[in-house]
Amino acid sequence: MDLKDIKAIIDLMKKNSIAEFEMEKQDFKIRLKRQTGAAPAPQYEEGSVQGYLPPGTALGMPTILPPPSGSPAGELEIKSPMIGTFYRAPSPEAANYCEIGTEVSADTVVCIIEAMKVMNEIKAEVRGIITQVMVENAKPVEFGQPMFKIRPI
Repeated sequence: MDLKDIKAIIDLMKKNSIAEFEMEKQDFKIRLKRQTGAAPAPQYEEGSVQGYLPPGTALGMPTILPPPSGSPAGELEIKSPMIGTFYRAPSPEAANYCEIGTEVSADTVVCIIEAMKVMNEIKAEVRGIITQVMVENAKPVEFGQPMFKIRPI
């Protein structure tokens, strides 16, 4: 089962007002549970996709946290919301989404992370100027790994 299949199940749950879904297949088990009036919250079981996303993590949403001490004051880090392969551009021939000095808005796509053959566009989630790119193109990233430094404006 890939991410596309999981998203399809979530859509079916929304459309049919299904509160809970569970599936077990060989060494894979997934349990999805919705709270009334809220988006579905994936529940990950041992031996399933655990490790790709921690429980409660929204897909495609980067974590933006203040950088560790020693970084210039006021800069934030855009961290990877998942494990995957980091790409700076939509294709090898295309220009990078952003460079150092690029002004971005909260909705600006800054990179793509490929996870389980699904391309996930990652948005800045904050308005600012990119001050550092911390990952090389086409290299693997871990959950929570800093990808960019951004100075909010």
